[in-house]
Amino acid sequence: MMVTHDFIYTANSARVLFGAGTLAHLSAELERLGVTRPIFVGTPRQEAMLRDLAADVTGPAAPVFAGAVMHTPVAVTETAMSLVERSGIDGIVALGGGSTIGLGKAIALRTDLPQVVLPTTYAGSEMTPILGETHDGLKTTQSSPKVLPEVVIYDVDLTLGLPLAQSATSGLNAMAHAVEALYARDHNPITTMMAIEGIRALADALPRIVTAPSDRAARADALYGAWLCGSCLGAVGMALHHKLCHALGGSLNLPHAETHAVVLPHALAYNAPAAPEAMSSLGKLFPGDPAIALVQLAKQLGAPTALRDIGMPHEGIEIATRAALANPYWNPRPLEENSLRALITRAWAGDPPERMT
Repeated sequence: MMVTHDFIYTANSARVLFGAGTLAHLSAELERLGVTRPIFVGTPRQEAMLRDLAADVTGPAAPVFAGAVMHTPVAVTETAMSLVERSGIDGIVALGGGSTIGLGKAIALRTDLPQVVLPTTYAGSEMTPILGETHDGLKTTQSSPKVLPEVVIYDVDLTLGLPLAQSATSGLNAMAHAVEALYARDHNPITTMMAIEGIRALADALPRIVTAPSDRAARADALYGAWLCGSCLGAVGMALHHKLCHALGGSLNLPHAETHAVVLPHALAYNAPAAPEAMSSLGKLFPGDPAIALVQLAKQLGAPTALRDIGMPHEGIEIATRAALANPYWNPRPLEENSLRALITRAWAGDPPERMT
């Protein structure tokens, strides 16, 4: 690749351990950080595993909070913070996907405690200094070095039991981070290389996982791709895709990964006329129309392709349109109300994405 322009690239400083069986390094990593009494956070479904892990690492009395939920509601964070404040906590261990990682980040924002993250999905949030929180139906995001995890332990073994539906949607969610990185205002040759490689790895691995869920090589490739895609999101800004998904999630409480999976091809089609370099790069991975190819990939994986199928009511079209136009993110193509409403309507109905000129 020829570098033809000046650029700025900011590298995030998380320490990454990647492989199989790497969970065994957790105690050593906590010791390296000087953490002796961490709080272990996760979702209600992960409570038993979380308690077993906490008991193994720090003893049976280790503080556990298994209340993480989608979109990181401030009320849930405040409940977790009460446990942190009364338990002498000096670190955070987050086991799970985006909901858990978001809670760990929210605690870190308020305390500046060190975090060790053990991802179990392909969300990619663990590689970003970005936190999205929801309060009174409004989702807001911010970026702070306080919320970037100090250590990320990628253990392929932790992903082997990830259900197929969640594997597909969290993988497509990760791909969305990289697709937007290709046309971000501050995109650069480094993030472009990571984005293309991350998308390639996930597009190759996810169909293999659907065919053979216990394929360790496919799981490792998907985790690698998710790491790269999350790194892209952590290094450059967001645009229409993420604004739309935040609007839909915060205003309508739609499931996070599924929303990203549905919106991705439509947001890409909207921006295609203003992002020729990104479309050219994606065209090498997805011959023909990349937006249509992403819909076909979602169908191949059994992922949803319509917002109405994941709980969005028809009246949500207007709600999402207004929310997306309020305090919009930078976008390569200006946000036009009628075109945006048409995009959301097609995504709601599951119609093919339409490239507008």
